[in-house]
Amino acid sequence: MTEATVEMIDAVFDISGENVPSAYAAPLWHALTRHVSILAAHESAGLLPLRTSSTPNGLVLPKRAKLVVRIPTELGAEVEALAGKALAVEGTVLQLGAIKLRPIQAYPTLHAHLVIGDADEIAFMQSVSAQLAELKIIGKLICGMRNQLSTPERTIHGYSLVVHDMKPDASLRLQYAGLGADRRYGCGIFVPYKAIADLD
Repeated sequence: MTEATVEMIDAVFDISGENVPSAYAAPLWHALTRHVSILAAHESAGLLPLRTSSTPNGLVLPKRAKLVVRIPTELGAEVEALAGKALAVEGTVLQLGAIKLRPIQAYPTLHAHLVIGDADEIAFMQSVSAQLAELKIIGKLICGMRNQLSTPERTIHGYSLVVHDMKPDASLRLQYAGLGADRRYGCGIFVPYKAIADLD
């Protein structure tokens, strides 16, 4: 692990609520930082995308939904205080339940739903390769679909990305560091990926 890489951990909350708006990432993040303001000071902290079902009225949460926030390990105690809080998110209320602090495990194949980058796929992949080299990460790359995420300020564009054939140290380093900007909205956060055929 390089000295500049901050060790991270996933804070996993039980969460209940009927639905969330399609563009939930920004208002959900701001709701979290209203309760734990120190989160906003850490660029490496961010939301993992919620698992939802799409309907004409927005996104519906499953019965056993989880909210996962990737945080520096040192913030574990502060974030534990979110357990039991109600979050107001664009006219809906999400109730946080119990929390579990989950150490990040090394997997040879990781996936990010959206890594911010150039619209040109070749330029995007060149940028990703340069960032991985800077982090001293060796792995094979598969570029997925062009994706976007809306916030009140702008629309964020990028690609989904799979990095595979990594050694354990490199896998941890990538999950700790992430790639690109806007980690707070879930961009550039990598999670274990089991089937590299499905890249959406």
